[in-house]
Amino acid sequence: MVCCCICLTVLGTLCGVLLFAAYKLGLVYQLFHKVQPKSPCHGGELVAEVLKSHGVKFVFTLVGGHISPILVACEKVGIQVVDTRHEATTVFAADAVARLSGTVGVAAVTAGPGLTNTVTAVKNAQMAESPVLLIGGAAATLLQGRGALQDIDQLSLFKSLCKFCASIRTVREIVPTLRKALALAQSGTPGPVFVEFPINVLYPYHIVEREMAPRGTPKGIMGKAISWYLQNHLNNLFAGAWEKRDMSPLPVHIPQATAEQVQRCVELVSRAKKPVILLGSQATLPPIPVDKLRAALESLGIPCFLGGMARGMLGRESPIHIRQNRRDALKEADLVVLAGTVCDFRLSYGRVLSRRSKMIAVNRDRSQLLKNSDMFWKPTVAIQGDAGSFLVQLSEGLKGYQCPQDWPQSLKEGDLKKENSNREKSGEKTELHLNPLKVLHHVEELAAEDSIFVADGGDFVGSAAYILKPRGPLKWLDPGAFGTLGVGGGFALGAKLCRPESEVWIIYGDGSLGFSVAEFDTFTRHKTPVIALVGNDACWSQISREQVPLLGSSVGCELAFTDYHVVGEGFGGKGLLLTRQQDGNLDETIIEAQEMCQNGSAVLLNVLIGKTSFREGSISV
Repeated sequence: MVCCCICLTVLGTLCGVLLFAAYKLGLVYQLFHKVQPKSPCHGGELVAEVLKSHGVKFVFTLVGGHISPILVACEKVGIQVVDTRHEATTVFAADAVARLSGTVGVAAVTAGPGLTNTVTAVKNAQMAESPVLLIGGAAATLLQGRGALQDIDQLSLFKSLCKFCASIRTVREIVPTLRKALALAQSGTPGPVFVEFPINVLYPYHIVEREMAPRGTPKGIMGKAISWYLQNHLNNLFAGAWEKRDMSPLPVHIPQATAEQVQRCVELVSRAKKPVILLGSQATLPPIPVDKLRAALESLGIPCFLGGMARGMLGRESPIHIRQNRRDALKEADLVVLAGTVCDFRLSYGRVLSRRSKMIAVNRDRSQLLKNSDMFWKPTVAIQGDAGSFLVQLSEGLKGYQCPQDWPQSLKEGDLKKENSNREKSGEKTELHLNPLKVLHHVEELAAEDSIFVADGGDFVGSAAYILKPRGPLKWLDPGAFGTLGVGGGFALGAKLCRPESEVWIIYGDGSLGFSVAEFDTFTRHKTPVIALVGNDACWSQISREQVPLLGSSVGCELAFTDYHVVGEGFGGKGLLLTRQQDGNLDETIIEAQEMCQNGSAVLLNVLIGKTSFREGSISV
């Protein structure tokens, strides 16, 4: 009896092991799903069909053999494939498309170094909360970890950078995995997602079979076992691959404020005498259209400070848009609404907020919602939800309410006084070359009403942020909290493709220009003319301003007054040089650049600038 029980236990265990092995080898799945060896279809076609069904119009890439089937298939279904000169640019461009279109931006790069080149751009997208899908090639499934070309552990690189990471192991996984990735990129706090595609899930059966087939007739038990294993692996890769699957978008989850939370905030705002709204990039995210959000803010009449993608939300000359003296306004305010704005270094970790003020904080991400609230500030109401939706609900709950007019008027008066002071500084003569403030004031006056400004730099761009006024919602692109240099080429490329009728300006420092000047070749080839305004002071001035007085050396900070306009021409664009000799003809040169751009050429405007004291005291760390 005991022996019988032991035998049954062993038999049961053996059956379990065999069933598990059969499942892992795909034998069970293959019993019910066909393999079609003669089908010319390939996995790249499935990728393209899913992207098209999700409304993707552009795929940014730097070509590589691992991902060629995806690119060819995308072109066939009408998705524009835009190839760049560096992989980081593909992600920056996808980031810009995501911000401006409200959909997921897509970048596809090859394995190994192709993917490692995107790491900074993916981290920037994560911190900027941009929904980006990064598609990466990879070594064949059977060759991973065996020394194949460009084979590294790619998932480990991106797990800390992305909301979702997956490696496709069979062709049948492509559709459901991509649908899930695209939904997760947009749900909750948006961010990048990464899907890895081993090369053998992208090519047709007959090509993969040719690469996997044993050389010669297998000999012996081991040879035959290996041959069987390879054939089974091939069959499992393609089993059920071409069965009809739903490719439509999955639901996107967006957290919302509760009715009780909104009502409490209605009561707080209605009692406030000096309320202020700080609007961050998150407020521009779907589902609320930016025009509806703008109308809600205007109906409230509360003074607004706009940051990140929210710059331009209220147009150029709104009476409630306050651009200057934020620190003073926050000290005086009795109610502060942080709508997608985070208490990080940009708000001195919360130290600029008055402890006497009531605080309403709204953010999709709980960690960002409460950042530094254990130290320098405390929210009166903390809402994990969508900032744009909350502000619209707040406006609806405050119908008939109008902020006391003397408050925004007093702030606006301070605004105008500071701007007049800045304009006076633009008239000062610099020791060498042009006054950068003067150049920026001329650009502000001449830039078209549909202009989009892309900010990529330190000192010169910091000055531009005070002087250039975005013309409307979604007309300003900067890297965000990560402060990444090198976004200019990619952001401008994505912006021009999304808004081909708009005048797209890249505001470059001469240091940051070096990261993406080669994309003038991309602008030329893909007929995406933009204007690059380069503030050339032959220096990393943002760093030099602190390093020299503190440490007594300019080591590492000095550049040269390089002929960047000639470089732009070398990559197929047009180049113009602005020096002190053209001081009286700034408008003519800027207008010439605009006309060249309208005629289809990307233009690099190399402006030699001198030093001013405008940004003394600004931080670089």
